[in-house]
Amino acid sequence: MNDQAALTPVFSRNTHRGADGSMSIAGHDVRDLAREFGTPAYLVDVDDARSRAREYRDEFARAFEGIGTVCDVFYAGKAFLSVAMAKLVREEGLHLDVCSGGELAVAIRAGVPGELIGMHGNNKSVAEIDAALAHGVGRIVVDSFEEIERVADAAARAGATAKVMLRVKTGVEAHTHEFIATAHEDQKFGFGLETQVGEAVRRVLAREELQLLGFHSHIGSQIFESDGFAVAAERLIGLQLAVAKEHGVTLPELDLGGGFGIAYLPSDVPLAPSVMADQLASIVQKACTAAGTEIPRISIEPGRSVIGPAGMTLYTVGTVKQVVVDDELSRTYVAVDGGMSDNPRPVLYDAEYHCEVVNRSAEPATQSRVVGKHCESGDIVVRDVLLPNDIRADDLVLVAATGAYCRSLSSTYNHVPRPPVIAVEEAGARPWIRRETIEDLLLLESE
Repeated sequence: MNDQAALTPVFSRNTHRGADGSMSIAGHDVRDLAREFGTPAYLVDVDDARSRAREYRDEFARAFEGIGTVCDVFYAGKAFLSVAMAKLVREEGLHLDVCSGGELAVAIRAGVPGELIGMHGNNKSVAEIDAALAHGVGRIVVDSFEEIERVADAAARAGATAKVMLRVKTGVEAHTHEFIATAHEDQKFGFGLETQVGEAVRRVLAREELQLLGFHSHIGSQIFESDGFAVAAERLIGLQLAVAKEHGVTLPELDLGGGFGIAYLPSDVPLAPSVMADQLASIVQKACTAAGTEIPRISIEPGRSVIGPAGMTLYTVGTVKQVVVDDELSRTYVAVDGGMSDNPRPVLYDAEYHCEVVNRSAEPATQSRVVGKHCESGDIVVRDVLLPNDIRADDLVLVAATGAYCRSLSSTYNHVPRPPVIAVEEAGARPWIRRETIEDLLLLESE
């Protein structure tokens, strides 16, 4: 339990245990962080996030330079976005993918140049499209026939040319949860490969206000192998070739999406960015060679795998309850001061997490379930984990790998204010996003 190596797979790279069993992040004792910022709190190991962003930038640049092209890395802001995070992404040489007017506003506040931003969304409003064009976004990923006309009309009003990509349902079934598998036909994103893409291409090429860059695919999330990307790449490159033959237009870009998995449990073994980069570069090269076409400019969209492992959530234990399940099984329910409002992923996706007691030394020996404070029986933070026999009120529990989709999906259910996001670095710790208060919630009320 006190072996630093045991923490490596799930906790951030700068998280360590001391001789007394307490945990520190970038040299800051979690007990001190709890005293200064309170709990629950999202904690971000900033140097870890930076190092992961650099890995994607450098490894994908190396691998795709090796096959004669460029790979742009777009950080998927939906995983977690704040002004400070957008600045970090830009400082580390990544582009930024946004999928709403709110995310675009954060990017603009952070000073991200328009040409480095991609705009997603399956139902963009006219106001969102206008804002994207006004900021000069580098590309808009178009998701429907209505949106083709909507973007073209907005570009005409602005006297601009909108660079667009068409999102394609490649039919690849990624090995992931149903709600985060996004390339099969029966879901809301994109154009059908066999039924709609040809007509979408014709409509885009017919509007002089639009410039078609290429095709976009996203096969799902939390993916641990590259097989699905191989199938998607082959189909998209085949589409690029078909467009060249039918319309005489060479499309210069291809986006393979993101969805690269991370370790939520010690048993998870995700692919390193260097390995994924080499595999995807090989996949693209082989597909282009087989199709007899030039290799386009490639882009990818990691989000979870940049910020997920760098983030953790710190809770304080409030109550401990022993429950006899049957003659052979009993379980300890450990209730903490947060729950499904700050991490809805367990109830949404059956997501599994790992946590440990981090304020003292204690051997895990009791089958436990960490639950929240909300008025729902499904309010589970960690479904199954071994925790100390003597776990008690006021112990601190740290849940690993919560950097992605926890703050982004958070709510104020039961009128529980959202936790702060605390950036932890060797030089100090500070809020990236302050703690929400009851007063913040009441400001929205009209009496």
